[in-house]
Amino acid sequence: MNLVSKVLQQAVDEFAQLPGVGHKTAFRFVLHLLKKKPEELRKFGNTFLQLQEQVQYCKQCFNICDTDTCDVCSDQRRDRTTICVVEDIRDVVSIENTQQFKGLYHVLGGIISPLDGVGPSDLNIPLLMERLETGEVNEVIFALTTTMEGDTTNFYLSRQLQKYNVKLSTLARGVSIGGGLEYTDELTLGRSLLNRVPYENSLVKQ
Repeated sequence: MNLVSKVLQQAVDEFAQLPGVGHKTAFRFVLHLLKKKPEELRKFGNTFLQLQEQVQYCKQCFNICDTDTCDVCSDQRRDRTTICVVEDIRDVVSIENTQQFKGLYHVLGGIISPLDGVGPSDLNIPLLMERLETGEVNEVIFALTTTMEGDTTNFYLSRQLQKYNVKLSTLARGVSIGGGLEYTDELTLGRSLLNRVPYENSLVKQ
């Protein structure tokens, strides 16, 4: 898309970098913003500046938060003996919306994907192991995407966590194979949590 205004073109190109946003949609976004009052547009821009400057990662679980520790980790009512391992913040939101899980989380920041150049060293695995060193955790739930990459990550983690005296479980396969948690309805995701199974039972027998 070639526009007569270089500034307009630059704005459209920036929006078009967002996931799922094409140039036509980006063009509509920019035209909508042009109709805004200056103070409204300034507030819009400042919000994203604050996102970069103020949002940080929880020092315990790597969840996104506004302070050093997220609301989940700082909530003393949560079950601190259970940790649910997820890929990113979207999965935390999806599980929290089910209102079925009362434990803590650990956000890996991705999954093992050799084709994308993502290996175990790129994930937040060392801190997970540090959390298990305390002996307070009794169960680790693998709640990763049910894809080959997700299963590979589950398998790697299961090997790394063998030395700890913890129960390893995974979501019941009510979550569709190949589907992301963010696209799973809350009832199915909630039941998958409640009906989780021991991790070793989820392995495909050769």
